[in-house]
Amino acid sequence: MISNRDENLIEQAIKPTFSAKQAHVGMPPLAKRTRALAFFEFWPTALVYLPVAILWLFQAIRYRGLTVPLSANPGFYLGGLVGESKADNFLQAGDYTRNLIAPWCRMTNGTNDITTQLEDALQQMQLSGLQFPVIAKPDVGCRGEGVRIVRDREQLKEYFLTFPNKANVILQELVPWEPEAGVFYIRKPGEPRGQIFSLALKYQPYVYGNGVDTLKTLILQDKRAGRLAHLYLKRHQDQLEKVFEPGQPFRLAFAGSHSRGAIFRDGRHLITEQLTDAFDRVSKDIDGFYYGRFDVRFANEESFVKGEDFRIVEVNGVSSEAAHIWDADSSLREVYKTLFAQYNTLFEIGAANRKRGHRGGNLRQVVAGFFKELRLGKQYPDTE
Repeated sequence: MISNRDENLIEQAIKPTFSAKQAHVGMPPLAKRTRALAFFEFWPTALVYLPVAILWLFQAIRYRGLTVPLSANPGFYLGGLVGESKADNFLQAGDYTRNLIAPWCRMTNGTNDITTQLEDALQQMQLSGLQFPVIAKPDVGCRGEGVRIVRDREQLKEYFLTFPNKANVILQELVPWEPEAGVFYIRKPGEPRGQIFSLALKYQPYVYGNGVDTLKTLILQDKRAGRLAHLYLKRHQDQLEKVFEPGQPFRLAFAGSHSRGAIFRDGRHLITEQLTDAFDRVSKDIDGFYYGRFDVRFANEESFVKGEDFRIVEVNGVSSEAAHIWDADSSLREVYKTLFAQYNTLFEIGAANRKRGHRGGNLRQVVAGFFKELRLGKQYPDTE
């Protein structure tokens, strides 16, 4: 847990706005781009990944198997492609890495009446060293689905009531540092040291008051936020008619997911030997992990590049993206250059682990996992 719990940082984290609110504390300055969004940035996923699917088929023929990538991370269910449990991924960590993962607990929703379940949850929180506010999120899911800040007992009760029955919930410490990054790590089997393949900085999106326009107008007139107004107008419907003081920031999204509104910037210039060493040690302490992305929060740029003062909030496997490609200044050429390199390496690692006797799963399990995620995703609470 973060020592000396800083109430000011927590207030910054849980409140979208207030008079002394600051934006992007500890992050490198959010440099302006030549365009608010890349022209391909919000294309349908199926369209973006069509060339990748063709590459997958080519590599499947080369390596004699569609499911070769499922062996890339023997410690994760289906290698972390689909349907895996976030908590089970955490449980693969040894003592060193476990201490860097933000404390958490897991429970199954709807097994008791709501009063009993709430008491059980509070007891588990206490045993795990958690106190409000916490982050609630689905154990199975992707792209920031169902992630919310739970500020008190009543909000936890509401979260349970809107969450699908018999599905697992994770409650995790709210790391109050705003800086967030996706660190994509790769290590080939047998190699003594891995590499940070990609580093994406994740900025929470803001609009800024001018003393005249309502929040709704600020959103609609913003070049980027206006393109995602369908997300923000629903999320902040109770504050849309408010007018904020000049310069007062209003946070539009908390979850660090691109599809939920987070702004991504290419952070590869922050990759240092020290940072690589830090994630090399972390990764080697996770049983059966060679390929994937760590979603982390960190105190500030200066300590992060030294491999210090960061907390892991998720560990993702084969389904991970090298998220720097969603920088608004990225080109379509850069997107496919990166994705092709990523998936070529994925097949190489999967094939190497398969030769060592690891069988990651089969197509039937993949299809079942996909439809499980799809079904549950439609039932999760709205993302904050």
